[in-house]
Amino acid sequence: MDLASALASLPPNPRVVVTGNHATPWHTVKLVDDALEEYRLWALNGQPQLPDRDGVVLETSFVGPGQRRSPRLSYVPSRLSMVPSLFGKQLPPDAVVLHTTRPRDGRVSLGVEVNVLPAAIEAVRRNGGIVIAQTNANMPWTFGDALVDLDLIDVLIDADEPMPVAPVSSIDESSAKIGELVAARVSDGSTLQAGIGAVPDATMHGLTSRTGLRVWTEMFSDSVLALEKIGALDRNIPISASFLFGSPELLEWVDGNERVEMVRTEVTNSPARIARNPQMVSVNTALQVDLFGQANASRINARIHSGFGGQTDFIVGAMHSAGGQAFIALRSWHPKANCSTVVPMVDEPITSFQMSAIVTEQGLATVFGNDQREQARQIIEHAAHPSVRDELREEAVELGLR
Repeated sequence: MDLASALASLPPNPRVVVTGNHATPWHTVKLVDDALEEYRLWALNGQPQLPDRDGVVLETSFVGPGQRRSPRLSYVPSRLSMVPSLFGKQLPPDAVVLHTTRPRDGRVSLGVEVNVLPAAIEAVRRNGGIVIAQTNANMPWTFGDALVDLDLIDVLIDADEPMPVAPVSSIDESSAKIGELVAARVSDGSTLQAGIGAVPDATMHGLTSRTGLRVWTEMFSDSVLALEKIGALDRNIPISASFLFGSPELLEWVDGNERVEMVRTEVTNSPARIARNPQMVSVNTALQVDLFGQANASRINARIHSGFGGQTDFIVGAMHSAGGQAFIALRSWHPKANCSTVVPMVDEPITSFQMSAIVTEQGLATVFGNDQREQARQIIEHAAHPSVRDELREEAVELGLR
């Protein structure tokens, strides 16, 4: 079947699920957009260049920079672990557009982005829809749930594109301090949720003297490779993740590397499965935290900025892990907004709560296990910026927290 015939078979205003994050098959997305007058484009963390025009609804459960300010955004709130079930019920796809390797022995690999795609493929097959794959010689070959039989794919489009790589960034002083505080709480044999950014990088840099570390994470970047190089990771346990993004060196390292196990989202992000990992350490960030230990990581001025993502999944999973810890790490002061990130009470919908501790460059505030007054005191004294502590103390009295 060719692409034109496949797209012509779709119902009016179809739902098209496309590989998201930093693995979008741009060549094929443009072909689909040129062929369909109206459709719903579902992409996780959609990047700039996504079609954004009349006739296209940008649908997602985690908003990316290519969707954030669109008047055609349709945000469907969901924890990431539950997105696969949406495809099976409320949001059935009519087409799935993948970005894969070239075929090999009757299969292709989803490479750097597995995530919710296996569930989308299964759902579209049940619905009698179509699967399109853009094959790219530059896509790394990865294993686990990344492997897809060619029998499941209706259309193959060969189009080589350079793989996006993460920009090189330095660790600023605040992030370094936060990472140091978190790393000090991580012991040998812990299991890590390893994200991307200055704070996760700083945390990983602080773990170079540890041994027997494991990785069970939604995504990972070069900080995991750095730990692998120095022997800090347990070589008998696979590195399990749902997607990855990093340097050319990282992409080369994962290509054909059976040590890296790519796992579908409903497994990596299952709180129950996360909890089975020993000493699970979850590090996430937020836009705001309050004196009740509540975190807003999703909205600004009531408008959706990102979404739940995997934050709630990993906080719950880590807190149920034997010896597990869940940290919310953020700067105490927002430089662009010029305001405190620690507030008396967040006025946005809550993304997460009841974490182990809140960490800023000011210090570490223990949350779980303290009564609400001690929680508030810890947050004011150890996490908040000194310039707002007196004001927060006064607000704490009004809130019955002192």
